[in-house]
Amino acid sequence: MEISQCISAVARPIHDFGDEFMSDGATAGIGLRAGFAPGRGFYCRGRFGVLGEAPTAVVQAVQGFLGPRLVTRGWLAGQPVMPAQEAAACYAQAVREWGRAHIPADADVEHFNHLARQLIDAADADALPLFAGWRAQPCPDDDPAGAAMQRIHVLREHRGACHLAAVRMCGLNAQAAMVINLGAEQAAHYGWQDPQPVDTARIPRLQRAERITDEMQMPLYAHLTNRQRTEFARLIDELTAR
Repeated sequence: MEISQCISAVARPIHDFGDEFMSDGATAGIGLRAGFAPGRGFYCRGRFGVLGEAPTAVVQAVQGFLGPRLVTRGWLAGQPVMPAQEAAACYAQAVREWGRAHIPADADVEHFNHLARQLIDAADADALPLFAGWRAQPCPDDDPAGAAMQRIHVLREHRGACHLAAVRMCGLNAQAAMVINLGAEQAAHYGWQDPQPVDTARIPRLQRAERITDEMQMPLYAHLTNRQRTEFARLIDELTAR
C-alpha cells in the first residue's frame, strides 16, 4: 500500500474511535470517581495535562480547535483536583480502560502495537507539542489492548497537531475551520462563542489544509514498508470495528 493510500485509509477511523472514547459517559465516569466535577475538567486537565502546568492561554494555543471558554473553564476546574501530570496519567488510564472494553477480543493487538510503536517512536515531533507530550506518556507492555488504544490516541494527536498547523498555513483560524467542517451550531457546542457562518469562498482553504495534513503525515508512514502499511490499515479496521 502506498503512503497516501494508508493515510487515507486510517485517518478517519483513528479520529472517530478517539472521539467515541472522549464522548463516552464511561470515560466521564472515570473522571468523576477521580474527583473531577461534571463538565470538561477531566477532559481538559487529562488530555492537556501532558503539557504540564501551563497557563490556559498556552493550552488553548497548543490544542487549537476547542473554544477558549471551554478550555479555560475545563483547565481551571481541574487544577484543584490533581497536578497536570497526574491528571494526564489518570486520563491515559481511562484511555486504556476504554480500549480493553471496546477493542474486539479477536483483534491482533500485538501486531498492531509493534507497528504503531515503530511509527510513534520514529516520528518527528517538532512543532507538535501535544503529540510529543502523549508520546512521552508511559504505555505499559503488559496491557496489549489498553496499549493499543493509547497508541491510537497518540496517533490521533499527531494528525490533530498537523491539521492545526495546516489550517493556519492556509489562512484560516481554528474557529473558521470548525464552522466550515461542522457548522456554527456544532462549533458552539465545542466552545466557540457565537460562531458566525464562514464565507463559502474560504471553504477551499480547508480542503487544501486537509491535503497539507496528509502531506505532513507522509514522513510518519514512510517508516513502514508497503506491506506493513497494508497490514497497519487492516489492523486499524480490526481494532476500530464496532
